[in-house]
Amino acid sequence: MLELHGVSRSYTTGDTVTEALRNIHLTIRRGEMVAIMGPSGSGKSTLMNILGCLDRPSQGHYLIAGQGTADASPETLAALRREHFGFVFQRYHLLPKLTALGNVEMPALYAGHAPAVRRARATELLERLGLQAREHHRPPQLSGGQQQRVSLARALVNGGEVILADEPTGALDTASGMQVLELLQALHAEGHTIIIVTHNPDIAAHTQRIIKISDGRIVSDQSTGQHGVPRSLVRNNNATLPRSAWWTVADRFANALHMALLAMAAHRLRTSLTMLGIIIGIASVVSVVAIGQGTQRQVLAQISELGTNTMEIYPGKDFGDPYAALIQTLTVADVHALATQPYVDSATPNVSLDVKARYRQLTAQAQVSGVGADFFRVRGLALADGRWFSNDDVQRAAQVAIIDQKTLSTLFPHRRGDALNAVILLGGLPTKVVGILESKSLGATRNANLTIYIPYTAATTRILGNQSLESVIVRISDRISSKAAQQAVTQFLTRRHGVKDFYIFNADQIRQAITKTSAALAMLITAIAVISLVVGGIGVMNIMLVSVTERTQEIGVRMAVGARPSDVMQQFLIEAVLVCVMGGIAGVALALVLGWMVTPGGSYGLRMVFSLPSMVAAFTCSMLIGLIFGFLPARHASRLDPVDALARE
Repeated sequence: MLELHGVSRSYTTGDTVTEALRNIHLTIRRGEMVAIMGPSGSGKSTLMNILGCLDRPSQGHYLIAGQGTADASPETLAALRREHFGFVFQRYHLLPKLTALGNVEMPALYAGHAPAVRRARATELLERLGLQAREHHRPPQLSGGQQQRVSLARALVNGGEVILADEPTGALDTASGMQVLELLQALHAEGHTIIIVTHNPDIAAHTQRIIKISDGRIVSDQSTGQHGVPRSLVRNNNATLPRSAWWTVADRFANALHMALLAMAAHRLRTSLTMLGIIIGIASVVSVVAIGQGTQRQVLAQISELGTNTMEIYPGKDFGDPYAALIQTLTVADVHALATQPYVDSATPNVSLDVKARYRQLTAQAQVSGVGADFFRVRGLALADGRWFSNDDVQRAAQVAIIDQKTLSTLFPHRRGDALNAVILLGGLPTKVVGILESKSLGATRNANLTIYIPYTAATTRILGNQSLESVIVRISDRISSKAAQQAVTQFLTRRHGVKDFYIFNADQIRQAITKTSAALAMLITAIAVISLVVGGIGVMNIMLVSVTERTQEIGVRMAVGARPSDVMQQFLIEAVLVCVMGGIAGVALALVLGWMVTPGGSYGLRMVFSLPSMVAAFTCSMLIGLIFGFLPARHASRLDPVDALARE
């Protein structure tokens, strides 16, 4: 069944080469019970490791049922360990976080057996080994003999065609040791091939064949003459368990997730500190995006108060034109002509002047704006009380006014109810107050001075005595883009004037500039937050490398019972991703709490507007951090040599 031809195994430590095995030729037949004896350092454990596919020979060939193993992949060797071999270690090598039942089930899990099937098989084995009352106890709660019997049940759960026992009684008292030996003899009687590595001649005397090894060479190979059938303690467990293909991946994933949760729970403080970097990074990213969106909405809302999609046309070639005051070609006729264009919603002339505003004994400096009846629609202003002045008021140059809240509080500080229909003096012009603007109207409060609106005809004829306009304000139709409308207005007025003697200030330019500035700042802060995430990811990688080092022996045990390298990698990747996902959830929650604390800060305070896509993106980012920074530790774990991993304390 097992053949070794010229097998040697050497180890290199620095400049020193140690020959553990030298030119071993050995054949073990199916159903034999063999003892491998030798003093410490003779190479017997190395021989057992090669026989169990935990190690590879440096030279020579090892065949299992006639098939060579020299070129076998790690996955193939894992399958051989899982399906043909069962290991009983001197130090038991049970996983302390799992119960006795969980430890026995582990090889069947990696073999892909359905949970109900492997649970029934593991329960049966534990019952037949006298551990039915201990199946839910963890290894620290079991005696040495009980742990060794759990180890033996684990070796048998997949059938255990070949049982490899390394000093199975070495850590037990005499009574427990004899119980384990009797179990091994019973398994031999049922057809299992038993290979026992021991230095105890009394143990070896119970086998059929004793192979002695010294200094890496076989020095004798003798039969003991044992042929009797011992008392059977265990029924035939050599039958192959039914396979369940679709359970395999999901079941292994569920087990890896369970082990990851156990590992995290065992180091709560370390896990929490590792998550902290991820929490800060995710909370920063989500908060920055929320602040950016909140700021953008505020800016757009304020611009909409100035007038949705508006532009102002001024005389002169551009801002700062010293001859702009001499240009008087911008007229009311231009306003009426623009208002008829399909891309214009409404248009209004505008003139302004500073005057002394007086009501009874109160006097204040005010800015008077002469505008058309459509001005308030253009600017998107709202009334708190009274009425707008009409087109008839404009045609008659009526002495009516609409005041803002500053004017109301300055000229009518104690009797605000008297403001409507009151007559105020603007310079020397008596004017009746017919409307009061709402305080939230930005157009009514954007100046430091008081703002009063009168018909532009009254301003030009009754105060200024000049018909020229300071500017024309145009509201663009909602279906027309601001850029296209500006080009159209430029072409239209240039044709009317015969020359371009005006320039246009587009309110959309403010929005674009502020939006770009906000986006740039958001990108800058996001970059800082991403750096925090990367630092958090490096912390995850560092902690996972520490975790791999701490759990090296566990990795070796899993590999010995048939775990594939992909199973080991999956377990540590899941743990890294789980840390980052939990950190991501906590980070999003922290950002929401910050938003809840900040948002009630007032209409002009800091606002945070959260969006589902940004939170999903942040959550996805945390998962990617776990995958990226968990990959190196997981790969390192999956590439560990099973022999070295088992030997690591």
